[in-house]
Amino acid sequence: MTTMKKNMFPPGLVNNLQDVLSKKGANKNEQKQQKDDDSTETSTSSSTAGNENDSSKPVVLVTNGEGVDSLGLVYLVQALVGLGLYNVNVCAPHSDKSASGHSLTVRETITVTQAEIEGATAYEATGTTVDCVSLALSGALFSWTKPLLVISGINRGSSCGHHMFHSGVIAGAREALISGVPSLSISLNWKREESQESDFKDAVAVSLPLINAALRDIEKGVFPKSFFLSIEIPTSPKANKGFKLTKQSMWRSTPCWQAVPANRNPSAPHFMGNQQSLGLQLAQLGRDASAAGAARRGTTPRNNEEVESVGAAKSDNKAKKYFRLEFLDKETEATDDELDFKALGKGLIAVTPVSVSLQLESDVQTAASSWISGVLSGGAEQ
Repeated sequence: MTTMKKNMFPPGLVNNLQDVLSKKGANKNEQKQQKDDDSTETSTSSSTAGNENDSSKPVVLVTNGEGVDSLGLVYLVQALVGLGLYNVNVCAPHSDKSASGHSLTVRETITVTQAEIEGATAYEATGTTVDCVSLALSGALFSWTKPLLVISGINRGSSCGHHMFHSGVIAGAREALISGVPSLSISLNWKREESQESDFKDAVAVSLPLINAALRDIEKGVFPKSFFLSIEIPTSPKANKGFKLTKQSMWRSTPCWQAVPANRNPSAPHFMGNQQSLGLQLAQLGRDASAAGAARRGTTPRNNEEVESVGAAKSDNKAKKYFRLEFLDKETEATDDELDFKALGKGLIAVTPVSVSLQLESDVQTAASSWISGVLSGGAEQ
């Protein structure tokens, strides 16, 4: 509007027709400028999209549950980029979302930012692992329509047994399978007193033969479509005793909730520091709104008026308790060597097929057995 006014003649020297023509000319100029800007933006976007991937190479999407900067993901992406066989794309959480299970972010907006990982097109998101996979596969973020394979990992810590149900890294692979894309999840049985950062590089090295075999067979159309593979790597990857097809066990760590005094709770400032003033403001607004409502109702109070007012007054006086969750490993009596955690404990790389349909369990086990047997007989080597 400011540009139009500057281009108009003084009102006393023009008639209505000239005024209309002047505006029309200004609009045309604006439209032309907008068209040129749009054309430039489209050209730039096309150029960016063109540089994003080499169309001659298949696309591999990598995510994880521990954040885009975690060593497991970084080393895995470096190895895949180093092979030079794939377009490597990353969409992973901005921060640690371990144990977030198969949760999606709803009624909130997530923020996506480009991440710097050499050789890969990478983004980090404020949502969960499942958010990242769902967004990546939606077509709203990347220029491609569908990756050949989704790899979720490498996670720090085992995802065996019941841990599969709340594991973020498992959920990432599961979401891909639900969306019709083959997937793998990879976890390293990290132990605080034994493991070292270099173990992630070794975990990548022992995983690559299985990853390459999966990609090869997906391209051939012979990779099973009814499950994804959960790959559990032992604490000392270099000393592993080979791959073993396993079944999901009933094993789980024991959850231990510890009460934490408020004055000793290290996370209390984190939760309260940024939220307390906002909470007090909202509480005050609630009280003001309640008082205003009562004033409007005047001499005809409703039955719930007293309850509403008292509830608002009590909200600031509620006692807060703090708890911290820790998991304790427990001894198990299971002797079935086909179970994931038993194989892992013996130094084997446990490969467990995981389906989203319980009715397919026997079929999944048969199909997985056939595929793994073929891979281990020499098919995984390239």
